[in-house]
Amino acid sequence: MLLGLSVSAAAQSVTPMRGVVRGFADQFALRVTVGNPYDTPKAFLIRLYDENFQPVPGVIFPPVLRLFPNDTRQVTARIAFDGQSQRKIRLCAEAFSDTSATTTIRTQVCGRFLAQHVSAP
Repeated sequence: MLLGLSVSAAAQSVTPMRGVVRGFADQFALRVTVGNPYDTPKAFLIRLYDENFQPVPGVIFPPVLRLFPNDTRQVTARIAFDGQSQRKIRLCAEAFSDTSATTTIRTQVCGRFLAQHVSAP
C-alpha cells in the first residue's frame, strides 16, 4: 500500500532574494523585507556577509527584529564599497528557536546582491 502525504513548510523570507544596486557615492544601501511565516513570534538577527559568508561591516537598521506570526518589516543596510568597483553582499535574516536548555536551532535565509560603483564621467 502506498500512502501519499503532502507536506508544506513555511520558511522565513527576505524579499527580494537578489538584486543589482548601482551607486555613485562611496557607500550603497539595500532595503529588503523580512517575513515571519511561523505560528509563534520570532526574533531575527540581521547580518551582512560577503560572497564567502565572511562578515561585512555595515550599518543595519534595525539589526534585530521581533516579528509576530505572518508579520513583515523592512530592513535597510548601508555598506561601503571600500575602494572596490563592485561588491557581492549577502543580507541574511537569522531566526533562533530554543528547543531545550541545551539545544538552539538557527534558521537562516539570505538575499544576494551585487553592488556596482559607478564613476562620474
